[in-house]
Amino acid sequence: MELARRVFCSMLLAFAVGSVGAADLGTARPEAVGMSTQRLNRLTTEMKAVAERGDVPGVVTMVARKGKVVHLEAAGKRELEGGTPMQKDSIFRIYSMTKPITGVAMMILFEQGKWQLNDPVSKYIPEFADLKVAKVDPASGTVTTVPSNHPMTMRELMSHSGGLSYGIFGATAVDRHYVENRVFDMTQPMQTFIERLAKAPLLFQPGERWHYSVAVDVQGYLVEKLSGQPFPEFLQQHVFGPLKMVDTAFHVPAQKLSRLAEFYYRDKAGNSVKHPGIADYSQPPVFPSGGGGLASTASDYMRFCQMLLNGGVLDGQRILSPLSVKLMRTNMLPESARTMGPGTGFGLDFAVVENPAASGGYGGEGTYFWGGYAGTWFWIDPVYQLIVVGMIQQRGDDTPDLRALSRSLTYQAIVEE
Repeated sequence: MELARRVFCSMLLAFAVGSVGAADLGTARPEAVGMSTQRLNRLTTEMKAVAERGDVPGVVTMVARKGKVVHLEAAGKRELEGGTPMQKDSIFRIYSMTKPITGVAMMILFEQGKWQLNDPVSKYIPEFADLKVAKVDPASGTVTTVPSNHPMTMRELMSHSGGLSYGIFGATAVDRHYVENRVFDMTQPMQTFIERLAKAPLLFQPGERWHYSVAVDVQGYLVEKLSGQPFPEFLQQHVFGPLKMVDTAFHVPAQKLSRLAEFYYRDKAGNSVKHPGIADYSQPPVFPSGGGGLASTASDYMRFCQMLLNGGVLDGQRILSPLSVKLMRTNMLPESARTMGPGTGFGLDFAVVENPAASGGYGGEGTYFWGGYAGTWFWIDPVYQLIVVGMIQQRGDDTPDLRALSRSLTYQAIVEE
């Protein structure tokens, strides 16, 4: 009788926390991992309120501590036009949350001895052998170039300090070159991207400062070159398959398209409207973007994060060594190159919190994180053994800072360190 009662209670708990992949990590009551159910419910309440106010169309949040999922909730709408409710297994365009996954792929090859941090990128991409740096005359605006003072290194490439830019997010002469010469053109293969990028001037001397860039798309290309496999195939074989990330890929199969969340932005009147010109996720892309091409779910991304928090292993499947994970979350920027904000550095495809109080107050030293263009976010806290994943489908214009809000509402629920 007692056994039956325990089984029944376990089933109720699994239903309450959620299913769809979350059970693979194991679920627990918050109290079992030093958190308060009552306090953690504030996260559920506030995320529901954000969606009901129309600040975002919908949201899925997921929290795990000490390897157990204690929160998985969905609120709002997956798509506004038909009023379809958001579901816990909704698939999202995760955009730049692709970057840490590409970084893990690079580190798998690092462990195989395929490259070293201080190698010049041109050792593996000959087109980068003679990169020039833009020099703009402040009076006339004329752009000339000067030689780089040293070849861009793999360390600089993976820490966004190599001098590359993005084009679509900036207004410099270099960004204009990217746009006018269609450097970052998703309709063209990766080789075309590399050839065009090699002809663009660097924004600054390699290593001079941190600047968000197409560097991780270059890394996706490198994964193909160093492994001899197509990038999507490499990720499936070495990351998604072993981690049972069943809903993560560069496209969404026909049978899953009904789960793909629509993508919105806020217009001048403050209304959420469909984002124009987004990529077609129903077909494999010509350019599988290592910097922003993947679609995924909260549960899949949680499995990826838990592998990292575990030191590179999940359910007996080792993806990386603990030392490789530690290297990824170690700041790579010299003091003079930091532009990430107070208390924050940058590792290998992750931002890294070195001083929690300076960076925002809550969290453990060494917490690493990133987010995506459609509003998604995550962080991994090795001190408090905490992971939070948040998925929304709205560009950041006039959208509340849900990462900061979820940080407050999650950490305040920890009652036992």
